[in-house]
Amino acid sequence: MPRPKVHDAALRLRLLECAGTALSTGGLAALSLRTLAAAVGTSTTAVYALFGGKPGLLEALHAEAFSRLGARLCAVPVGADPVEDLIALGRAYRDAALADPHFYDVMFGGTLPAGERWWTVAAPTFRPVVELVERAVAGGALRAGTEPATVSFALWAMVHGLVSLRLRGLHPADAPAPDEVFDLALRAAVAGWRPAECPAPV
Repeated sequence: MPRPKVHDAALRLRLLECAGTALSTGGLAALSLRTLAAAVGTSTTAVYALFGGKPGLLEALHAEAFSRLGARLCAVPVGADPVEDLIALGRAYRDAALADPHFYDVMFGGTLPAGERWWTVAAPTFRPVVELVERAVAGGALRAGTEPATVSFALWAMVHGLVSLRLRGLHPADAPAPDEVFDLALRAAVAGWRPAECPAPV
């Protein structure tokens, strides 16, 4: 009879969840392998067996965080109107961040060096946005000649900024509700890339 797997996928996921919480609440200094192992009722041996050490754990955390976000974006249904689909993708990004704030912080908290290495992990997650912008440009819903990568980055930056402010509770008391501001800003940003003859989406 084969021996049961002690260091299984369930333990790996528990370690990632706990590590994500530690990183987003206390930063890299709070991520101790000994403390992490104790928190989930295992040993540091298990952490090393599953991740090879702290650098491997950080790499796995980033991959898991972007995988979760990518799954939420890919799950957005594709409709007949690419502009409305872009709005839906923006909302899905926001909802994913609010549902999983610790992993959102892991993606953008600076624990993985910025630049090419970071983007190699992140790029596949944002492919649905680029593909949708490409479809919108090809179909005339966005301005002809528009570079999809530019539009995608600009829209992402706006959405990311609003989401990050909301997660940190940085919302003016006299402003409309965060969801209302988000929708207004997202629609205005998309409208800015529309052909001149196209009315803004309402």
